[in-house]
Amino acid sequence: MIQFTLRRLLLLIPVLFGILFVTLVISRAIPGDPCVAMMGEKATQAQCAAFRVRFGLNDNVIVQFGRYVVQLAQGNFGDSIQYHRPVLEYITERLPMTFELTLGAMLFSTTFGILLGIISALKRNTIIDTLTMIGANIGISMPVFWLGLMLAYVFALLLKGTPLYIPPSGRLTPGVSLVPLATVWHLQSWTGLPQLALNFISNSAILNSILTGKINILWDAIRHLILPSLAVGTIPLATIARMTRSSLLDVLGQDYIRTARAKGLVASLVITRHALRNALIPIVTVIGLETSALLSGAVLTETVFTLPGMGTALVSAILARDYPVVQGFTIIIAFIFVMANLIVDLSYAYLDPRIRLE
Repeated sequence: MIQFTLRRLLLLIPVLFGILFVTLVISRAIPGDPCVAMMGEKATQAQCAAFRVRFGLNDNVIVQFGRYVVQLAQGNFGDSIQYHRPVLEYITERLPMTFELTLGAMLFSTTFGILLGIISALKRNTIIDTLTMIGANIGISMPVFWLGLMLAYVFALLLKGTPLYIPPSGRLTPGVSLVPLATVWHLQSWTGLPQLALNFISNSAILNSILTGKINILWDAIRHLILPSLAVGTIPLATIARMTRSSLLDVLGQDYIRTARAKGLVASLVITRHALRNALIPIVTVIGLETSALLSGAVLTETVFTLPGMGTALVSAILARDYPVVQGFTIIIAFIFVMANLIVDLSYAYLDPRIRLE
């Protein structure tokens, strides 16, 4: 297990560099001048020439890539062209929102997806099975932006003034703000990686409110996460429900399940201890892929609900030709995908002891 993990971590290095190089080449090939994107159409040739020299855009792609790799080796992701601030600092502001949205969406989709899949498999070819799968097909077919707007219309407009009212947008109620943990705990002297970790936690409304004991802010943050989590989690829920049904039906037809039933085991133990655990491998794979996809940023959901996450930040950086931000977010997203796949692979050996990763 340890050797397998170390090999995968070592393979992560060339994968990240390959993705980074392709991203750099593609971003430079996008039509448009970053100088014009930053300064507007009135930018003079002299200003743009100075701009390109300042950010090293006159060098060829290989030189730019090499320079960026040296920066990464020093723990420096560069400075944003658009915002004139360190990219890592910008990432620690945007990433917490995306993590919170992903956590909420995957808790919703995994819990109800597996539950509906189990019910559908146990009630195979009944009206319950039919209705469940119809609901799953509808859920996987609905556009996220349309579902988000409909949820906001129902819960924020039609149900306004009732106990079922849910805030339609934003991360927190206007007037409610987070207090940096560095200020609360008097840790302003921290620098480097500890400072970035502290900033990440400070910018997470849920973690910040828990650590500072602000229950009112925690409840406010959770209420604002409900609608976007439902909107972005509907498609993963439908996928997980269908996969759970298919995988569980396949396992329930195996000989060892019939043997367990013949021995007189309680039906619930047969399902949970014998069938479901062996059916979880393809389900865990789907959950890992869906989690990675959401962690890369849910652009439409973040736009509809006005959430400051990674998706909208990356789109904004691409439109502004802010190359350091695009490269920084890309390498973070690639790292998340690879680590999520590694966790999924490691979980196989736990779920099925017959699997030997070595």
